[in-house]
Amino acid sequence: MRLRRNLTTLSFLAPALVGILVFFVYPLLSAIYFSFTKFDLLTVPQWVGLANYRRMAEDPFLLQSIRNTLWMVVVFVPVRIISAIGLSMLLTQIKRGAGFFRTIFYLPALAPPVAATIAFVYLLKPGTGPVNTFLGHLGIEGPLWFNSPDWSKPSLVLLGLWGIGDLMIIFLAAVLGVSPSLYEAASLDGANAWHRFRYITVPTIRPVILFAAVTGVIYTLQYFDQAAVAGSIASGQAATGAGISSSFGFPEGSTFTYPLWLYTVGFRYNALGYANAMAVALFVVALAVTVILLRRSKAFSGEDQ
Repeated sequence: MRLRRNLTTLSFLAPALVGILVFFVYPLLSAIYFSFTKFDLLTVPQWVGLANYRRMAEDPFLLQSIRNTLWMVVVFVPVRIISAIGLSMLLTQIKRGAGFFRTIFYLPALAPPVAATIAFVYLLKPGTGPVNTFLGHLGIEGPLWFNSPDWSKPSLVLLGLWGIGDLMIIFLAAVLGVSPSLYEAASLDGANAWHRFRYITVPTIRPVILFAAVTGVIYTLQYFDQAAVAGSIASGQAATGAGISSSFGFPEGSTFTYPLWLYTVGFRYNALGYANAMAVALFVVALAVTVILLRRSKAFSGEDQ
């Protein structure tokens, strides 16, 4: 009976287990193997040991892409979380038309990343873009946005904040789930709006903040589409159809994120062994960050208890 019960359980789990083995475990093990080889899809892989990993420490373009990606993690993830929390708190205060405003704020999240990026490059185009034109009427000289190495990454952050609706909905549900009795008790004790937010809202929605932080870091470490399209369109040399644009990273490599350089190494230079080593390193870093965030969250929970 126990064997029959176990087989029945496995039969229900089989589709998920097969999918995990075929689409995750096997590719991961293959990537680890190929990371120790010289591989270009045309010849038999040659075992080179740790050569690909040593090469990573000497690659100036890789170091630049790491700096760009870390900038996005440190700036983009906190700004996105804070903005989503602020927007959700604002929507909870709206008495009339709340559903309409929720829909308006959520709609940009449904836009395809490529289309949204093309639209933003047009809006922020120096000289003739609507944003700089409007700033000019106010007597403000607009920056070069995606055409400036100093403003390209902040422009990508603005692009990310425009599509913040998906995270806003999650935080809105969390904020609405806070018991009103806690706010009422705090008000009777003389707590102002900041105290209620700091000592009631934030501790209550802390699991959601952790979820947003983990998924935000993983998403930013894999940041690819927007950086690739923005650099190509802003340079005026975008690739048409399938292919690799020669202007990835424009301007001056400021939008060259880690996944973008990994893609370039693998499919422009056919150094797939080196690209697999970069992919394995990215996986290890993402896994380590996730574990650290989860442990810190448990430590904070222990202190609260």
